[in-house]
Amino acid sequence: MTIRIAMWSGPRNISTAMMRSWENREDCSVVDEPFYAYYLQQTQSPHPMFEEVLSSQSRFYNEVANEMSEGKCDTPVQYQKHMTQHMLNECDLAWAKNLRHCVLIRDPAYVVNSYTNSRGDCTANDIGIRRQVELYDYFSQFSERPIPVIDSASILASPETALPHLCDSLDIPFSDKMLSWRKGKRESDGVWASHWYHSVEASTGFAKPKEASFTLNKSQQKVVDEVMPYYEYLKTKIS
Repeated sequence: MTIRIAMWSGPRNISTAMMRSWENREDCSVVDEPFYAYYLQQTQSPHPMFEEVLSSQSRFYNEVANEMSEGKCDTPVQYQKHMTQHMLNECDLAWAKNLRHCVLIRDPAYVVNSYTNSRGDCTANDIGIRRQVELYDYFSQFSERPIPVIDSASILASPETALPHLCDSLDIPFSDKMLSWRKGKRESDGVWASHWYHSVEASTGFAKPKEASFTLNKSQQKVVDEVMPYYEYLKTKIS
């Protein structure tokens, strides 16, 4: 039986690098944001490559949910990269009760700065941190083990320490193949990769952390202040 891992991240994190890391394992296949088309269909949010995304995936929530929980998979492990904001409030989450979950977080100030640099405006819902807490609390009711929460800063600072700890928390053997990968595109990448994945395509491993200096404007800081309690809550769950 395939072990299905659902990694819940928000945008402007290292979620795609994490997907590269897991895909480089010999025993693992990956799925890239399977609910993206559903999310765009429902919200009509003007994302880059809107029509291309809608054409590339199923837009039907139940169909995707069934595929993620029970669909055919030829590898012992399947790593599902999910964006928390894709799980709209009306979504029935029962499909994922038996998956192994983990949560990838990042300091909201960095998220908001990066997001607004890429897309302009930003709301609390756009970056999904509040939804991360809701998903964490919901799935924790059904998990046999504490759901691991990992801050991207710890992975970048020491992937050789953070990744084995994550695997142990998920009760999966660590593979040192997760520490590096070949450059280039992947067939598993979403169609949106041509817009968003240039840095990852040029990478061969996790980038060293960089000290970033930036100043948030009033509207950006308002979003950070709104979501910071949720980030701090998740930080208390890091083991």
